[in-house]
Amino acid sequence: MTNAHGSTRVFNVLFLCTGNSARSIMAEAILCQVGAGRFAAYSAGSHPAGRVNPFALEWLEHNRMPVAGLRSKHWDEFAQPGAPNLDFVFTVCDNAAGEVCPVWPGQPMTAHWGIPDPAAVAGTVEDKRRAFAEASRTLLNRIRVFASLPFDKLDRLALKRRLDELGNAPADAESS
Repeated sequence: MTNAHGSTRVFNVLFLCTGNSARSIMAEAILCQVGAGRFAAYSAGSHPAGRVNPFALEWLEHNRMPVAGLRSKHWDEFAQPGAPNLDFVFTVCDNAAGEVCPVWPGQPMTAHWGIPDPAAVAGTVEDKRRAFAEASRTLLNRIRVFASLPFDKLDRLALKRRLDELGNAPADAESS
C-alpha cells in the first residue's frame, strides 16, 4: 500500500511530554491527521497524568482531529520488546527534554520542540482555551513543515539540523 506521497515507508514518531495529557497528545492527533498515512504517531510521558486534558480533546474535536484511542501513557511502553521501532522522538515540554529517556528501539532521530504548557494556564475557561489554541497552532505549524520534509533527499545530518531549526523557530515563523 502506498501513501499520499507515493511511498510505502511509514515513519514512527513519538511525542513526549511529562504528563502526556495535552501537548504530546495533541501532537499525536495532529500528525495522524496531516501525515497522510506517511506517519504512525504516538505520544507518551515520563509521569503520565492518566487522563487526556479535556481542553485538548475539545480543541482536537473542534478541529476534526482524530481522538479515538488517545490515552495518557508511560513512555516505557515504547521501550519494551515488541514496541514499534521509532524513527523520530520529539520532546514538546522542557521538563521531558531534561529527563533521562529510555533507550528507544530503532535509534530514532530526536529533537526538542518546547511549547509552553497550556494545561498550566490559570484563569477563565476562555484563557485556557486560548492557551490550548496557541499551543495547538504552534504544533500544527511545526508538524506540517515536518510532514512536508523531503526525507528521501536529506542526509541524516541535514535532517537533524532541520528538525532542530523547527524547534527553535518562533511560533509564528514556522509556516514560512
